[in-house]
Amino acid sequence: MKKQHLPTKTCLVCGRPFTWRKKWEKVWEEVKYCSDRCRSQRNKKAIENP
Repeated sequence: MKKQHLPTKTCLVCGRPFTWRKKWEKVWEEVKYCSDRCRSQRNKKAIENP
């Protein structure tokens, strides 16, 4: 599969699109955040925007 045809999602924290990675192969359906930084800020973002 070419990189341009990989599935994408939008990060729930920063709103940026991110692309499928090999390390997410088995858990792609569960991936919600583009980076460790966004994952660590998920609770802060929820408090700021209730």
